[in-house]
Amino acid sequence: MTSRIAILDWIVIAAYFLALLAIAYWATRKEKNVSADYFLAGRDVGWLAVGASLFASNIGSEHLVGLAGTGAASGLAVGHFEWLASFTLLLLGWLFVPFYLRSGVYTMPEFLERRFNSASRSYFTWVSIIGYVLTKISVTLFAGGVVMRAVTGLDFWTSAVILIVITGLYTIAGGLRAVIYTEVLQTVVLIIGS
Repeated sequence: MTSRIAILDWIVIAAYFLALLAIAYWATRKEKNVSADYFLAGRDVGWLAVGASLFASNIGSEHLVGLAGTGAASGLAVGHFEWLASFTLLLLGWLFVPFYLRSGVYTMPEFLERRFNSASRSYFTWVSIIGYVLTKISVTLFAGGVVMRAVTGLDFWTSAVILIVITGLYTIAGGLRAVIYTEVLQTVVLIIGS
């Protein structure tokens, strides 16, 4: 079975990527005087944008493909994983956010260093990075490479590298603000596309 991408599909894809580039460019124009501006988006992002960013960060190819496939194979009980996670995340937020705000830390590793020592910070950082690369990033890159190969005809590895470079460039140039607002657009696309 061969599938062709129509001109309207190309227009929608191009508009989406142009919107992402425009958002990233807008985010780079914002003034970044201190690390809080770069790493915390100036602490002035609204709750709706933060929520949409968290939603888009959590919903990736592993959810759209993996959980759907597991649900089809094992039944509706698989959905409890996400449902119960919402209660756990709310509870953790209510318990830990006050500590974070009082201590003025930016990240969990920084909190661990202040609470315990620098070794706990390093350990948590490396475990998180390795775990994230092996589980989330690798699956997302694989799915993105497969989609780009199907859409553009480019080699899988070339497609994956292009995705890494584009994501890295707008993240480095615009900081967290670029990430948040591009994920707001991705949230809209995910919800409409579902």
